[in-house]
Amino acid sequence: MNAPFRADGHGHVDRDITLSFTFDGTAYTGHRGDTLASALLASGVHHVADSIKYRRPRGILTAGVEEPNALVQIEAPFPEPMLTSTTVELYEGLVARGLSGQGRLSSEPDSARYDTVHAHCDVLVVGAGPAGLAATLTAARSGARVILVDELPLPGGSLLGSQERLDGAPSAAWVSDVVAELDTLPDVRVLRRTTAFGHYDDGLVLALEKRTDHLGAAAPEHVSRQRIWRIRAQQVVFATGAYERPVAFDDNDRPGIMLAGSARTYLNRFGVLPGRRAVVFTTNDSAYPAALELADAGVRIAAVVDAREEVPAHWRAACDERGIDVRAGHVVTGTSGIERVSRAHVAAFGQGRPGERQGIDCDLLLVSGGWNPAVALFSQARGALRYDAAIGAFVPAQALACVRTAGAAGGNFTLAGCLADGADAAARALSALGRTGGPVALPATDPLPDAAPGRVLWRVPSPRDGADGSHQFVDLQRDALVSDVLRATGAGLRSVEHVKRYTTIGTAHDQGRTSGVMTSGIIAEALGVDVADMGTMRLRPPAVPVPFAAFAGRNRGELFDPVRVTSLHPWHVEHGALFEDVGQWKRPWYYPRAGETMDEAVLRECRAARTGVALMDGSTLGKINVQGPDAGVLLDRLYTNMMSTLKVGRVRYGVMCGVDGMAIDDGTVIRVAEQEYLLTTTTGNAARILEWMEEWLQTEWPDLRVHLTSVTEHWATIPLVGPRSRDVLALVAPELDVDNEAFPFMSWRDTPVAGIPARVCRISFSGELAYEVNVPAWDAITVWKALIAAGDSFGITPYGTETMHVLRAEKAYPIIGQDTDGTVTPQDLGMSWVVSKKKPDFVGKRSFAREENQRGDRKQLVGLLPADERTLLPEGAQIIATSDIPAPPVPMLGHVTSSYRSDALQRTFALALVRSGTQRIGETLYVPLDGQTVAVTVTEPVLFDKEGARRDG
Repeated sequence: MNAPFRADGHGHVDRDITLSFTFDGTAYTGHRGDTLASALLASGVHHVADSIKYRRPRGILTAGVEEPNALVQIEAPFPEPMLTSTTVELYEGLVARGLSGQGRLSSEPDSARYDTVHAHCDVLVVGAGPAGLAATLTAARSGARVILVDELPLPGGSLLGSQERLDGAPSAAWVSDVVAELDTLPDVRVLRRTTAFGHYDDGLVLALEKRTDHLGAAAPEHVSRQRIWRIRAQQVVFATGAYERPVAFDDNDRPGIMLAGSARTYLNRFGVLPGRRAVVFTTNDSAYPAALELADAGVRIAAVVDAREEVPAHWRAACDERGIDVRAGHVVTGTSGIERVSRAHVAAFGQGRPGERQGIDCDLLLVSGGWNPAVALFSQARGALRYDAAIGAFVPAQALACVRTAGAAGGNFTLAGCLADGADAAARALSALGRTGGPVALPATDPLPDAAPGRVLWRVPSPRDGADGSHQFVDLQRDALVSDVLRATGAGLRSVEHVKRYTTIGTAHDQGRTSGVMTSGIIAEALGVDVADMGTMRLRPPAVPVPFAAFAGRNRGELFDPVRVTSLHPWHVEHGALFEDVGQWKRPWYYPRAGETMDEAVLRECRAARTGVALMDGSTLGKINVQGPDAGVLLDRLYTNMMSTLKVGRVRYGVMCGVDGMAIDDGTVIRVAEQEYLLTTTTGNAARILEWMEEWLQTEWPDLRVHLTSVTEHWATIPLVGPRSRDVLALVAPELDVDNEAFPFMSWRDTPVAGIPARVCRISFSGELAYEVNVPAWDAITVWKALIAAGDSFGITPYGTETMHVLRAEKAYPIIGQDTDGTVTPQDLGMSWVVSKKKPDFVGKRSFAREENQRGDRKQLVGLLPADERTLLPEGAQIIATSDIPAPPVPMLGHVTSSYRSDALQRTFALALVRSGTQRIGETLYVPLDGQTVAVTVTEPVLFDKEGARRDG
């Protein structure tokens, strides 16, 4: 299809390359350098989407990221919803459709790659417009490391959308020279198609680079589609420009209504005429260049409607030369049209009220209510804003120590001012770094007439009888009306943030770029207060929508979380182990033999551990080395029991609690030397506990002379379990006296095992005679194979985590995080003995005295025996008091935390947290299951070897 609205001699698109695309089922063509929006406008398409709430036709309002209307769904080459057509670069084969409400996610996995890069620089400049280029050039010539990021494919910013001249030549020549110089400097990096979307502490700026989006199906497979840049900058200059502000009037949402500056951009950047006959409605000087340039390109400007009483003589004379009717002191009160605007209703605006309306036929209505500096990133950096009454907008109140604004982002809207502002901001940034840069010769700009003050106008009163603003749109994406704002203030809301939440204004993809300040103005008028006192909406990251895929980067699928394996992993794979994920670790779950079910394999492994000998890979236990003169003091403060009294060569079990007294981890503590301990944590808690200990050590007790080191990966741990474990160990550790008296429970010995230096601990997590053999990880496979060989005649059996859970549950050894839920104290677990009564204090101690923690109906750990010995209760199942399931809400007594089949008990059993659990021992309770209830008997939690007789063999 031809493009009847292309303007010859205008634009930066490559007209030698024609691209075919499809929109709403119709084929069109455009050129390289087009956006989807510009290509549609070139073909005369204005109706792009329907509004989300009222389903009103919506067109293209802007030319950039501030677009609230023209959202599209990309269908090819890969489905992607909710994209602004004004930022989608055109490519061959693009298939898109307009949105009617919401988009559609793809049902197929995204095959594109995404990644993240870290970068550091002295000065980061955001925005490659005139201010940003001047700032970058100034910083770069000083020898500083500089990064320039800009969201557009071409540098130049606002210069691309204008006919400004520098040094008497088109501004593109100066831009080209600057970029060419920057490209020669080794410490300068220019990132195009890159949008900074978040400013965080310590000079961290996040930016999204779209690397291949503009290539469509032709994108190379080896290049990531998008990249997150994590940039650490000592100084940041935000030259982010400004967004033009609309004015609210009746039916101000029709297709064909566009911001004046955006129409100028479509002409000068894309070579597109947005219409044939236009009315321009403005409150300031900036719309006049748009009107004149469009008129010179062939658009008939039917009228310039200026809300100001006086129009500057320069602009009136320029309009007179072109036969453009200028109506000072007039406003647009409303529009007519069906699928597109066809008439603008104009009236005199005396005394703040419209007079008699007159209709002006048009297919394009351009609006300019002033400009809002793009201060989102500055605000995220905790920069304060102030209201500038002269421009009716919020601007940075002052520079921050490491953050500055330049150009239109700071409220400076002249080209000469932007250039000077950018150079000055860079000079000040260099000064803060202790650097000096020579002055940069800035290009000369064409002389401008004296600027006339604009008129701050938020809305035009409706001429409708009894008008309440119900036809005047404030936030076009949210379909929010002036009447919604007035309803909010009428309900008593006085804060912009409260009105924002009441109306949803500013919460869409555009973050209120065109609606936020206007909303503040309308609220202020409704309440009779100053806009400066009202303030504006908070601007939060991300400043623009960022795909989750980009945030995830390469961390998806198998790479979503790091996969960690022990040094024994190859042996487990070779011998048919099935694995489960525990934290980030792949742990052997069980080792099925041919024809075995999981239940059969686990029962066999349990039988071996209880009657013979078995071994497992326990290397994933968290291990933290604690060294220093005050190591014992630190552990006494963190554990509920005493650790400083532990003798060298001995081991002690301990529990850590949070400040609320709830158990957060448990494990063993080995005293290695007078000033050294080695503690273990549960597998999934290793990082958390190390962080917890460091937090207390660094922030609360920095006077303690202690160092913490994670040694989880250093040591491989092999529990050797069962009545015959002593016999097996004796064969591979001939220097070790394994007799009970020589090597008692909860002690450790250093001795060679299979010729490898090892540390052997008498620790049992099964209740059986057991040893934990610890060796350096690189020697683990040698020791493991030696144990397997030595135990062959005893029927040694490897076992996995499921068997470990059964063995420990039979003895009621809890697993923190499974048998606890963050509301369980050691006393609730039946472990009052582990809470020292001698220590004056430890983390969590005072919370034990709270009335809440001493209630008799707290949930406590108990055992459950189903009446049917074959019934396996689901973990997480709720427990009730009656055999009939009552009508909701059902009072719950507790829940099942662990549930297994037991070879030793020859039945199923469970552990549970039950209210007043210890007082209910012997009672019958019920577990709802598949619409019925299962009777269970409450028992003591220890169900096997209650006397502990098996521990010593």
